[in-house]
Amino acid sequence: MNDRVSELLERIRQAQTELLNEIQNKQQQFFYYIQKKKIRFEPDVKKQHRYLAKSLLHYILGANPLNVLTAPFIWLCLFPALFLDIFVSLYQMVCFPIYGIPKVKRSEYLIIDRQYLAYLNIIEKLNCIFCSYFGGLITYVGEIAARTEQYWCPIKHAHALKTMHDRYQNFLDYGDANAYCNSLEEVRKNFQDLH
Repeated sequence: MNDRVSELLERIRQAQTELLNEIQNKQQQFFYYIQKKKIRFEPDVKKQHRYLAKSLLHYILGANPLNVLTAPFIWLCLFPALFLDIFVSLYQMVCFPIYGIPKVKRSEYLIIDRQYLAYLNIIEKLNCIFCSYFGGLITYVGEIAARTEQYWCPIKHAHALKTMHDRYQNFLDYGDANAYCNSLEEVRKNFQDLH
C-alpha cells in the first residue's frame, strides 16, 4: 500500500475515534453514566423522561396507518436475522480457528441499551431493541465477512466501492499478479491490528 493511502486511512481512523469520543461526551450533557454495564440517569432526569413518554394509547392512536400496516413486514425479518446470527456465529466458531483468523466479538457489535430510556413507551422500546439487534447484527456479520474475504480473496476491486470495510486496506491491488503470487499468505495472516 502506498504512503498516501496509508496516510488517508490513518486520518480516517483518527476522525472516527474523535467522532466516537464526541458522541460519548454526551453522557455529561444528558446526565447519565454507565455503572457495571448498566446505564444510570440522575433521578430528576429519569422523572422528566417518564413525564415526556407518550402513553401507549396516545402513541397507537397517533400512529400513521401505513406504519401500522407495514410493521409486520419489518418484524418478519427477525426470523431470518436470528438464523443468520446463529449460522454466522457457528461458522466463525468452527472455521476461524482453522484459518487462524481472530474471532469477532459479538458483544462489541450487538449493543442493546435503548430500552433503558424512560421517555420511550413499550412499543418504542421493542422497536429500538429490534433495530439495535438488526443493525448490530449486520455490522457483526459484515466484520466476519470482511475477515473471511481477507483470508480467501484479499484483492481490491477494479470498480470504486461506495463504502469499504476496515480489512480492505490490507487487500492486494487489482491486477497485481506478482503481489498475489508472492504475498497472498502474508496478507491472509495480517490481523496484527486486531490484537
